[in-house]
Amino acid sequence: MIFVIDVGNTNITLGVFDGDELKAKFRLTTQINRTSDEYGLLISDLLSLRNIDREDVECVVISSVVPRVNYSLNLGIKKYLELNAINLGVGTKTGIKIPIPNPKEVGADRVADAVGAYETYGGPVLVADFGTANKYDLITEDGSLIAAVTCPGLKMSANAMWSGTAKLPEVEIALPDTILAKDTVTSIQAGLVYGCIGQTEYIIKRMIKEAGLDKCTVVATGGLGRIIAENTDVIDIYDPDLLLRGLKIIAEKNKIIK
Repeated sequence: MIFVIDVGNTNITLGVFDGDELKAKFRLTTQINRTSDEYGLLISDLLSLRNIDREDVECVVISSVVPRVNYSLNLGIKKYLELNAINLGVGTKTGIKIPIPNPKEVGADRVADAVGAYETYGGPVLVADFGTANKYDLITEDGSLIAAVTCPGLKMSANAMWSGTAKLPEVEIALPDTILAKDTVTSIQAGLVYGCIGQTEYIIKRMIKEAGLDKCTVVATGGLGRIIAENTDVIDIYDPDLLLRGLKIIAEKNKIIK
């Protein structure tokens, strides 16, 4: 089995693949002060709850955009699973080309998304990942990640509004029945969600146009991707497990499985 871990700014998502099947999926809050033993025990307990024997885990692959988590997480895996995790970074075989001035600037999560999208849906493909930040990445037919756009995510935008105003309340991020809001709650919801939909449509159309592409598959992913994907016609597919699948493919490309 292949154990994959995505360390994001808000959550840590973990998955276990048995062949091509995602056998289990877990989510933890990202906390930089967890010790290696805490990570090891959490992982061991989660696997046990899904009746997954730790000895059946052949390898671990990590993508992380939170460097302060990496040491304790890697040590916890080494202590409790007795495996050295591969951390996605420079030198890792991915099959994706990054023809930009400084490839090191591209986050590991974006690379994993690109691998998952390109290997699953072919190219050209545009990935829209809706998380703490909204990320739009364009991969060409030959597997080159040629452009990346980054914007504040829905929760980040909402938190900025709530913390920067005295009277606006915190509300659930949800799509109201109409953009013609008539109260404070639906007014905020309409601005956040419909604003994100508008941003998404413009950025995707503009990226595809400037790249000179006639056709391009658009794949949405991320925790808040479903609400956007279901309310616009510029997104073709919603794939919540895209990044995890990308990490599984990377494990296979690096031949770190038995």
